[in-house]
This record gives sequence, C-alpha cells and structure tokens, in this order.
Amino acid sequence: MLRQCLRSAKYLLPLPLLLIAACAPKPAPDAAPPVAPKGDAQKGAEAKPATGDIKIAVVPKAVTHQFWTTVKAGAESAAKEAGATVIWKGPDKETDVAGQKAIIEDFVTNKVSAIVMAACDAKALVPTIEKAEAAGVPVITIDSGVDYDKIRSLVATDNVAGAKTGGEKLIALMGGSGDVGCIPFVKGAASSEDREKGFKQAVEATGGKVKLVSTLFSDSKIETAAKVTDDMLTKSPNLKGIFAANEPGVVGAANAVKSAGKAGKVIIVGFDGSPAEVEQLKAGVVSALVLQDPFKMGAEGVKQALAAIKGGKVEKRVDTGVFILTKENIDSPEAQKLLMK
Repeated sequence: MLRQCLRSAKYLLPLPLLLIAACAPKPAPDAAPPVAPKGDAQKGAEAKPATGDIKIAVVPKAVTHQFWTTVKAGAESAAKEAGATVIWKGPDKETDVAGQKAIIEDFVTNKVSAIVMAACDAKALVPTIEKAEAAGVPVITIDSGVDYDKIRSLVATDNVAGAKTGGEKLIALMGGSGDVGCIPFVKGAASSEDREKGFKQAVEATGGKVKLVSTLFSDSKIETAAKVTDDMLTKSPNLKGIFAANEPGVVGAANAVKSAGKAGKVIIVGFDGSPAEVEQLKAGVVSALVLQDPFKMGAEGVKQALAAIKGGKVEKRVDTGVFILTKENIDSPEAQKLLMK
C-alpha cells in the first residue's frame, strides 16, 4: 500500500515539499499585525530617555564658594548612582542675575533632560523657568526658592527657621540683651531674605531687650562683609553681636572684628561651615555656625529631577535640615558628618 502511494506521489509533489507544507503553521483567522503606538503613548515613550542619555544641568548661584562645591559633589554622587550625567555651570558672582539667566537659557536650547538651579533672584528667574518648562525641560530649585506657584520642587534648608535658631543662639550667648547687627548677602535672593526674616523674628521675640541697630548687605563678598562690619563697629560702639547670613559674610565679619581687637567681645553667629569659618570658630572669633547640608541639597535636587524626567512622584518641598555647630560639639559624629562632606 505504501509503495502504491509513493508511486502516485511522484506525479504530484516531491515528498520533502509535501512534508514541509503539512508541517507549516496556519495563520490565525483573526490575527492582526502589530500596530506602532500613536499619539500620547508614543510621546510618553519618547519623553523618557534611557538612563545613560539623561543629562541634568545643575546651575548654582555662583561657583566660587565652598558651599557650592559641596552641592556639586552631592549632585554628581546622585547622578552617578542613577547612571545619569551632571553638567555643572554657574555665574562667578551671586549677584550676576543676567549671567545665570543666559546659562539656563543656553541649557534649554541644548535640550538637557532637566535643570536643577539655585536662583540668584526670586522674581527675575521666573520667566526663564517658564521658558524651560514650556520647552519640556523640568526645573527643580535648590537652596533658594522663587516666586512661582508652579515650581515642581524646592530642595532647601528652612532658612527662616534656621536663621531664627541661629539668632536665638546669638542672643543667648549675649546674655539676652544688647545691640546687634545683621549681614544678609544679596537683596532679592530668597534665601538671604528668609534668613534676615528669621533672625529678626528671634530679635523681636525678646520684647525689646535686643535691638537691631544695623542691617548691611555683603553682596556675598568677603571684602564687602569686612567693610560693612567696620561700619557697624564704628557707628555702634556698644555692638554686642553680629549675625552673618552666609559664608563670605561670616569670614568677612570675623576678619574685621579680629582686626578691630574685638574678637570674643563682639559675638558672631552665622550660616555655613566652610574650612575658613571653622578655623575662625576654633580660634574663638566666631561663636556658632548654622550648618546646612549642601551635599544632601545637591543629591536630593538631582533625585527630584530624575523623578520629574521619568514621570515619577516629585516632592514639592524637601527640607534638608540644620545643625548648630559650636566648639563644644565640633567633634560630635553629626557635626563631623556635615563638615566632612
């Protein structure tokens, strides 16, 4: 029977072809070819670049102070962990608002994945942020906020609360009464204004026992801070304390007080913990420092940017905290952790 079938098959198709045809799978009657995503689904896929393609621009107020160097280290650490890249660029001076705007606009033109920025001015940078967002570049603010309700996130110290705590420390060291001076840094910068506000709250809480006799800006320059401190000492010979709102203010005030032979007599409390400030603390020229966590500030800023890029949850406010540093607690684990960053 088999021989008969094989003999008949030679008049039809060769056996191998018959077997291949019999084994070939039949298409499902209702099967449809795959369709490429369209519309919003496709745009969403394009909006989430591969991790290695993520470039985050980090724009500080300036690139000249130790504080910002530590912010950079934190930002780069978080980016490296995520496989992203940080592009670091900022103006030379914290007062260069136009320069900072130009840097940010250039990053938008070059289509970075996101921008993390510390605004030199709370109002002037708002139109620049709006342009970035309109171009599809999410913006995260660090250190200093802006007068813009729609900002995605602010990663910063609670500057009002931190300055109030620093002010309370200064007042306690003064014995609860006397004349004081305040050295904010840049008029219009949110962090400067918030620290001035917090310090004034501490003064007002004394019910008139402490009197704020002078408020002069340093423009974030050591030499300017030294000059305004000289002015305070000249015009207010009974000055008992000075609150300096950032690193250049503290260093400049310390230099002036020391030159005037009043180290330890005029008590200085200020923000930040650069090596120069810590040296003055150890020498007894500065009595206390309000330490921020700039490393955490940079790292958290990048983390919020990554969340924004990938469509994840972005925290509206991240408080990076403060610590009051004195000669007595400088060797504590918490102090050393912040000073070693």
